[in-house]
Amino acid sequence: LFSKPNHTHQKLIKLLFLLRTPSFWSSFTLILHHFIHWNSVPFCFHNPHCDQNHIWNSTSTITYNSTTTMTNDNTQQEGVKQWALEELLEPPTNSPSKKNKKDKAMEWGRPGHLTKEELDVYIAFRQEVETRGGEFKNTVYSFTEIEGEAFTLTRWLRARKYNLVDTIRMVEEATAERSVPREAGYYPVPEEALGVDPSIFISQYPQLYTGFSKDGCPVFYSKPGILNIDGIECITTLDGILKFHWHVMQHDYKERLLQFKKENPSFQRFECVSVLDLTGLAVSALNSRTLDIIKKQAFIDSLCFPETMNKMLVVNAPRFFSASWAIIKGFVDARTAGKIEILSSASAAEKKLKELIDIDQLPKDYGGTAESTDVLLAKEAGKDRANGGRSRLVTEVMYIRSSLSFKFQLLPNEEADLWIYTRAKTGATFKVVNAETKELLTAAKTVIHDGGSDDNSPPTKVQLSDKRIRCANEIKIKAESLKTRMSSESYLVVANIFSTQN
Repeated sequence: LFSKPNHTHQKLIKLLFLLRTPSFWSSFTLILHHFIHWNSVPFCFHNPHCDQNHIWNSTSTITYNSTTTMTNDNTQQEGVKQWALEELLEPPTNSPSKKNKKDKAMEWGRPGHLTKEELDVYIAFRQEVETRGGEFKNTVYSFTEIEGEAFTLTRWLRARKYNLVDTIRMVEEATAERSVPREAGYYPVPEEALGVDPSIFISQYPQLYTGFSKDGCPVFYSKPGILNIDGIECITTLDGILKFHWHVMQHDYKERLLQFKKENPSFQRFECVSVLDLTGLAVSALNSRTLDIIKKQAFIDSLCFPETMNKMLVVNAPRFFSASWAIIKGFVDARTAGKIEILSSASAAEKKLKELIDIDQLPKDYGGTAESTDVLLAKEAGKDRANGGRSRLVTEVMYIRSSLSFKFQLLPNEEADLWIYTRAKTGATFKVVNAETKELLTAAKTVIHDGGSDDNSPPTKVQLSDKRIRCANEIKIKAESLKTRMSSESYLVVANIFSTQN
């Protein structure tokens, strides 16, 4: 992890030893995994003496020289620019430039900003990709060759600091990691991947793509502050979550990039702007179960989809999180730190978001004029309403130790089917009643998980009624544990609500 000189290493260890509070480490881990999720440069602390020290691994015998392989091909193929090798180089130092040190750091390793040595590595890597072909090449061009050779190859090379041997090894490992999902077509049906309706999953971990930045990058909004790991564990498995993640990356994110490229041929950077909303975040929420999901998704993205983060904005950050980042930032290289901004106040967040995203692309809950993220998520849950499908979704995690109840409203033109998802081994009895009249609407049902207890054993799913419930009133779900417990068990109530109007 710390491949730096001893004095830097020792200094860092001393600092981290002093900063061993739970809030610091929780913040550090969340920043780290969300950053790696989109940007796979190994998380290393900055040493100004070794940025370019290891372009060639000492075991490499490749001796390409860019001066002997220059071409003047500047043609257009299917809207994708074919870069001449001369164009990939950084302009001469005597060229006038008003760019500051931060801007230059952000441009490092990109087309038009390579050193002579980096161009040699680029040429060698390009030949390696073409020579190997097959799945090795498919891994590199995971977003298809529409991304363009120059931007694709430099993306992978930046991820390993232009070390050719390390980059080739990374592609080999990514090819192996992709092999099982590839055989499954990257799980084209999300319900089958998760084992549950994706909208139910999203209700427990709100996240969505909506709109594009001014640079054309898809914008991803994630709300880990209200992630409910108990609800997630009630409905799916870690394996299911990872399959769903493959679906998102190869059937959602990829298609958004390709569609925008089709509509805007000049779009070149296949990257994402990530908005991490920490509203409601508590230190206790950053437990090992929550971070395990983020960590495993980050592993896939860091290996298989490197350098796909354009910018990360952490908004509504609590004080402990901001304080932790202020310490961490001083030890992170400029290019990494330049991609992350921590914004604690709503006004500061809104101002920064408007710098990056046009207001008609920015949701109302973040200061724009586009539909709010809550409205968009609700619409997604009810997207099949016109075809007789669900019109809205209600979910609630019930933590039952002895007894508990939950209420929700049904309108006169609505009906609902009710489900319970759980891994509870003790079990509970559920009744559904009219909250006003106390009328019993369904027979009592016992719900108990009879499956395995490991992470990848599917949870139990029980329907509370054989037919949809109609009741123009408040519905009350009453639950009573089969045994009084010292600690509670989690049950996720899911109400799929349908409109009775055509």
